[in-house]
Amino acid sequence: MTILAWTWIFVVLTFGIYFTIAWRSRVSNTEEFYVAGKGIPAVANGAAVAADWMSAASFISLAGIVAFSGYDGSVFLMGWTGGYVLLALLLAPYLRKFGKYTVPDFIGDRYSEGARLVAAVAAIFVSFTYVAGQMRGVGIVFSRYLELNITAGVAVGIGVVLFYAVLGGMKGITWVQVAQFTVLIIAYLVPAFAISSAVSGNPIPQISFGGLLGELDALQTELGFAAYTQPFVSRTMLDMTLTTAALMLGTAGLPHVIVRFYTARNVRAARYTAFWALLFIAILYLTAPAIGVFSKTNLINDVSNTPIEALPEWVGDWQDAELITIDDLNGDGAVQYTGDEATNEIVVDRDIMVLANPQIAGLPNWVVGLVAAGGLAAALSTAAGLLIVISSSVAHDFYYKRLRPEATEKQQLLVGRIAMAVAVIVAGYFGINPPGFVAQVVAFAFGLAAASFFPAIVLGIFWKRMNSTGAVSGMVVGLSFTAFYIIMVVFNDMERWFNISPEGMGAVGALLNLLVAVPVALATQPPPTRMQEMIEDIRYPVTPSRSGADNA
Repeated sequence: MTILAWTWIFVVLTFGIYFTIAWRSRVSNTEEFYVAGKGIPAVANGAAVAADWMSAASFISLAGIVAFSGYDGSVFLMGWTGGYVLLALLLAPYLRKFGKYTVPDFIGDRYSEGARLVAAVAAIFVSFTYVAGQMRGVGIVFSRYLELNITAGVAVGIGVVLFYAVLGGMKGITWVQVAQFTVLIIAYLVPAFAISSAVSGNPIPQISFGGLLGELDALQTELGFAAYTQPFVSRTMLDMTLTTAALMLGTAGLPHVIVRFYTARNVRAARYTAFWALLFIAILYLTAPAIGVFSKTNLINDVSNTPIEALPEWVGDWQDAELITIDDLNGDGAVQYTGDEATNEIVVDRDIMVLANPQIAGLPNWVVGLVAAGGLAAALSTAAGLLIVISSSVAHDFYYKRLRPEATEKQQLLVGRIAMAVAVIVAGYFGINPPGFVAQVVAFAFGLAAASFFPAIVLGIFWKRMNSTGAVSGMVVGLSFTAFYIIMVVFNDMERWFNISPEGMGAVGALLNLLVAVPVALATQPPPTRMQEMIEDIRYPVTPSRSGADNA
């Protein structure tokens, strides 16, 4: 069968599973809609966290970054994985014990209603930035494998997410994400093991790709590129450090990941959720560097100095999707792939490398269809989690907490579902007209989360003296500074300061947040004694004053 036929089979099958789960998990009250009734088992919750966190950036774009950036691409591996460890150890159990629906809910109850408002705005801003990258990933998969243009592909993605997110809320999303994790991890590993076995005789990609690094270094230097393993080619050491820090702090401050731990049954389950999620995440992240090396090696061997009429079929397929561009500059009828932009004749969108990898390696068509379904699972799972954050920020933190405290559960659910529908349509627009490639757009969101949420949450848990004035001041300064830098560099061609990338400036924003928040807190009134006692209390798994199921 053709790639198109296999892709339709896998997409229809997996979407059917998602719709069935969503229908069976539909909810009618706010606790189930926002935190799944706080009753998700740790293993299932770990898989859902992994699917929520391993977005289109991880599935579609990460290996492409590693393929084209080499050593410098490791910043995403270190930042995102290290940040999850930071979240699991430093924040998740304490936030679960506090027991709120959302990150703005925690900040509002910990500090003040003014802080809640600032946090809700920040959550919406961060989530919109992040979900745009997911919609872009959905559009890429549909445009290539189902022969739809990116606009139509994004529209289909909007419809699918709306169905199961609006119907089942966090409960439906969680169980759908368990299924989506299963699909995406199988789709990621099957071609990796097959290609590893073909190129090295060793089916374990995490081991075999090391033997290809010398060959890839030689291929790249011969074509005028820097050696694949050479450090600090596309990023300075300062930018590598700051970007790693921004991704770590951003991961630990991402509202759609943090809210996952509120769905655990108790604090103990939150800790086990963190363990299982890290294990599931590590499976993909330890495989991504191997896929990057395999795909870049095969790409060079396939296209460099190859006559245009003799290029493999996969090149033409991705040209039709407008994600590969060939321009025969010297008119010799062959493709020159070089490190010199003035003479390079082929431009490859880095977001295609994982999706194209099975074709590049000559794997069967059914593997290609499976990978397409996996890419959709990764993008849709994270998009749904982000929509819950936007919905809860609007319906719970704005509408219920500030505008209509007397609103019924039915009214809150209606507002939440409307907010979710509007949010996914707006996100779809940015998915069609993105400010960068998938992982770059997602990295912007991490930087914004690092600059706004992380200091406020950490200080709110571990420093009793931290107050509302300090938290609000820090969040406003950190978020405004980081957003200004990203907007000016990306959209207005402002020269980078000290060669710091937009995604790396979130670490500076987090530092500014801290430098503003602490002095302001010390110069103003401390929080009430009751709040200081509560903060002291939540640092311990079980305490005499707060015993019970939530602490067990």
